[in-house]
Amino acid sequence: MPQLRECREADFESVDPLLQQLLPQSKLDTNQLRVTYLRGLSSPASRYFCAAIEGIIVGFCSLSVRECLWVQGLLGHVDELVVDAACRGRGIGTQLLEHAERLARSLGCFRLQLDTAFHRTEAHRFYVKLGCEQRALHFSKPLRDGNTVR
Repeated sequence: MPQLRECREADFESVDPLLQQLLPQSKLDTNQLRVTYLRGLSSPASRYFCAAIEGIIVGFCSLSVRECLWVQGLLGHVDELVVDAACRGRGIGTQLLEHAERLARSLGCFRLQLDTAFHRTEAHRFYVKLGCEQRALHFSKPLRDGNTVR
């Protein structure tokens, strides 16, 4: 059974390959990703946590919290949730998402939401199984040249 814990700065070397698995088409820049990861670790609005088996990180989840007018209070957003491909199907993703939910509740959030790509149909089933409902479409527009995430 994996152990869940908050991420630390030194965990980036293990988190980076997981994020590369999550977004293989994006060609994430490891150096820029490190800068963003470190900034998130120090942000009061972000929480990063991981699942480790025998000290090896096999899952990662990030949660951001913000004021939301339509929720009329705090909204928790799961920005990333990934389990190493070799460890999927063992309940690790469930543990991570349930932890995100508990954490969001403890921070005063009224709702937890996330988004996922259209082609990730297995993830869609996973989220529905855990009580999530599809409520909207997500739209995105790049604001800078050089942004590797498409």
